[in-house]
Order: sequence, then structure tokens, then C-alpha cells
Amino acid sequence: SHSSARDDSSRRKPHIRVVMSSSGGQGGQPFFRVFGNEPQPMKRSVHKGSIWHFSEIEIEHLIQAIMAFSVALAFMSVGGILPALNSPIAFVMGGIFWLIPVAPAFIVHELAHKASARHYGCWAEFRASPGGLRFGVFLAALTGILFMAPGAVMVVGHTTKQQFGKIALAGPLSNIMLWGIGIGLIALGLETTEFTFNFGGNQRGLLYLWCWANVGFGAFNMLPFGPLDGRKVKTWSNAVYWTWVTIFVSLVWFNLNVLPSMLLQ
Repeated sequence: SHSSARDDSSRRKPHIRVVMSSSGGQGGQPFFRVFGNEPQPMKRSVHKGSIWHFSEIEIEHLIQAIMAFSVALAFMSVGGILPALNSPIAFVMGGIFWLIPVAPAFIVHELAHKASARHYGCWAEFRASPGGLRFGVFLAALTGILFMAPGAVMVVGHTTKQQFGKIALAGPLSNIMLWGIGIGLIALGLETTEFTFNFGGNQRGLLYLWCWANVGFGAFNMLPFGPLDGRKVKTWSNAVYWTWVTIFVSLVWFNLNVLPSMLLQ
């Protein structure tokens, strides 16, 4: 998902402006005011290089989210903290196994938001949600269920409603792209057979889990609630929203009814 400090529907040239104080000893703090000394507006340039530029704090937050995901996935793989204590090796291996298909679904989803926002001239960086990460780890430890709100790409800049909706839609679309890659590799007979894990009572390989991770992550983010992408897309266009919701429902049906038969060929 992604969030924005501003989302208006007026059409204007994308730009970012940060008001800085020029008063002595207080310069460099956005929107800082000193009584009796009116600050002068100053424009600060924002990084305009590659869309793949990452600040140190963004890298730190991405690492935090991935580490929390790893722990939560490990708890989910064994069914909670008690089984993890009884089988620490299974706990560690389960976390590694699940992280392989889940991490790309999460990372590419967030990077798609970032790339789309940068395309429209906005500043965009991922920020982890400490509360969401803690909740996800605790829930997985207690119940073995994975439900986590790892954070969001923060977007700052002037965008139209359509542009903001497209930035939101970019994340779920990236998951469809990754799902397609997984389906293609399975069709080529490249599913792992020796490296498998129990999923729904059956032994499944990495590509099968890859397909479910991307459909699940993308479909969940298309829900029209709270900070999820679906709400922003629906605000932009009902027609676009329901079109892509229908597509995700179709992909879920495909994973349930067609994907298992592909593994038997």
C-alpha cells in the first residue's frame, strides 16, 4: 500500500515544496517558525535521479519489515510459538522456505508504488509500521495465522486523483505480473519437487506458493478499506476498481481449480 500527504483532484504540475526557516540556529527544519522572526520560504531540491534510489532510512525500514515477515512466516509454518519451541529447526527452515515466495511479492509491490510515484514527479519512500510489524509477529506466534500490515510507501507531491489512483494500482498489478511469471515457470515444468512444504494438507513447491503469495497479497490490497490500495483506486474510478477486483477473483479461482492440475502434468 502507499500513503500520501496530499491528494487533491485539481490538475497542476507535480512538484514538491518544503518551507524552511532561515533563522539562525534553526535552519533546516521543515515548517519551523520562530515568534517574532518570520521565516523566508526556501525551495529544497528532491532527489531526481534513478527511481531505484534508496535512502539509508528507507533501506533500514525495508530490512525491518523483511525481518518481521521472516519471523511471522516461520511461526505460521509450524503453527505458532509452542511448535516452534518443540521443533526449532523446522521453525527456521519454514521461515526461510516461505520467505522465498513471499518477500518478492511484498518488495516488488512496494517498489511498484515507488516507481509509479516517482514517474509523476513525487517523492516516495517506504516506511515500516512498527505497530503493524509487532502485531503481525505476535499474532503469528499465538495463532499461527499470518496477518501483517508491514508499512507503506509514503508519497509526497501534488497529484491528480487519477494519478494517485494509478500509483495505488501499480502495487497489485506488479503482483499479477509476478503471478504470471510463476504460472509460466510451472507450465515449463520447473516447479520444485524435492524442496516442498505442506500447504493445505498437500506437499507444494516454491512456485505454487509463489503464485498464492502474489494473488493473496494483491487481492488483499485491493480491499476498499482504510489505507489499502483498493480504497484509493475506487476513489479514482469505480469502473477501474471493479474491473481489477474481478480479475483478482478470477486468479483466485484459477489457483484453486486449475493450478493444482498443472502440477500433475
